[in-house]
This record gives sequence, C-alpha cells and structure tokens, in this order.
Amino acid sequence: MKKVLIISVFLLTLTGCNLQVIDTTWKYDWAYINVGDETIRCEVSSWKDYTESDMIQVRCEDGRSFLGHSSAIILQSGD
Repeated sequence: MKKVLIISVFLLTLTGCNLQVIDTTWKYDWAYINVGDETIRCEVSSWKDYTESDMIQVRCEDGRSFLGHSSAIILQSGD
C-alpha cells in the first residue's frame, strides 16, 4: 500500500508540473516541416518517432517522406 501511495504522489507531482506522463495522441492529420527558409505542409499518411533520438519521420499522402529533428516538425491533429 505504501508503494502505491508513493507512486501516486510521484505521478501527481509530475502532472502538477505540466508534464505529460503518457502520450495518448496516435493520429495526426497535418505536418508542418521546416526545410531551410521554407515550411512545407502535408497531409500525414504515417509518422514515427524514435525513442533513443529526437528525430521524427513523416510520410505524406502525396508520397513524400521527411526525416528531421523534432524542433523542425510540427504534427497537428484536426483541421
């Protein structure tokens, strides 16, 4: 019981710091990819993030693929 209480307090502390413990968004509709001075907008077919890296791979509906740092790619769900 004591372990459950400690874990609960720890998780509440993290959420109090505005830290999302579990990411529940799995589907994104649009991607905004910064390439040099240009921002490319595409409809997302699929995407993948890498656990050991800050890289994101985005596959667009039109067949293009982009691999970039997470600071250069914005994924958006909805319109």
